Amino acid sequence: MGVIIREAAAGKVLDDFVRLPFSLYQGIEAWVPPIISDNRKYVTGKSNYMNQAGPNARIVAYLDGVPAGRLLYGINEHLNHAKGFREGYLSLFECIDSQIVADAMLDHARSWFREKGIEYMKGPLSLPGGDDCRGFLIDNFESPTYVMQTYNHKYYNDLFSAYGFEKYLDCYGYDIKDDQEDIRKFERLVPLAMKRYGYTVDRIDLTNMDREMRDVKKIIEMSMPDDWDDFIPPNDEEIALIAKQLIPYADPDFIYIARTLEGEPIGFDIALPDYNMVLKRMNGRLLPFGILKYMKYRKKIDRLRVFVLFVVPEYRKKGVSGAIYLNMWRKGIEKGYKRGEASTIWEYNKPMITDIKEFIGEPYKTYRLYRMNV
Repeated sequence: MGVIIREAAAGKVLDDFVRLPFSLYQGIEAWVPPIISDNRKYVTGKSNYMNQAGPNARIVAYLDGVPAGRLLYGINEHLNHAKGFREGYLSLFECIDSQIVADAMLDHARSWFREKGIEYMKGPLSLPGGDDCRGFLIDNFESPTYVMQTYNHKYYNDLFSAYGFEKYLDCYGYDIKDDQEDIRKFERLVPLAMKRYGYTVDRIDLTNMDREMRDVKKIIEMSMPDDWDDFIPPNDEEIALIAKQLIPYADPDFIYIARTLEGEPIGFDIALPDYNMVLKRMNGRLLPFGILKYMKYRKKIDRLRVFVLFVVPEYRKKGVSGAIYLNMWRKGIEKGYKRGEASTIWEYNKPMITDIKEFIGEPYKTYRLYRMNV
């Protein structure tokens, strides 16, 4: 019967698309089952940025009638227009250890890109610059997988390389421990820097999100270099979507905004409790007992994931990132957190890598993105 490719628009094929990871990762401790209903909404919902950014398609590969692989691919027209690219992206790749199945899916995507005038495809990634599908993990497969972080079989890298993909770039994850001596030394230095350069660091105000997200948008616009090929600053609609998604899960003790004494925003971070510690126990379902498990175990979370930290250029090397990290670290210790992860940091984000090395050290995880002409 061989490999058959079907579009996962609705019905059973869409159901197979959403549920395939559960069979591929069964029994693997580091994999965390996503909530099935949320996952379905993520790939089909109108609020999904991928559906707003441009055309995309989902497919499932069947081998002898059994689901054996899946792939989402599309075009980020916003990015292509801003950068002058003709780029396609790949996302949500899952596959059995079969080059035949992988090739069939990638051939299908490649043909689709060619028909639309795309010059090259890149991935895996999610939009807009999301962390939930950024690269394939290439090392440290036994370590915990943090909230909204990717996990994959090691052989995925071999499947892409054998098809003809080459490394595009790496992203890094950094391990944070509660006894981080490199952070302790900043307890004396940070107050001096804040006084010398005139700024404050405050928790995000979840009751005034319009102002907070307006300041976040301004910081991103001032901080993001033009030569970052994979990003463009978010527009107002995207910022509103980020805020909507953030509020239900945010702990204000871990999200900070730095401002000058005159009130000008100069830096911020986004960090979340590692809800994967709860999701692991829910096995992809909210009902009938998933919600009860969530309510029971969310208070036992003792890990944190740092997603983003931006500082405007004129305030770099003035202790702003150190002040933000120190506030997060103190609150984490106070709340009984024992471990964290700062990820995933693009290898060309030199300012953040420099800061993290100073506080934490070398990366302990690497995620690889691939690129190939179509």
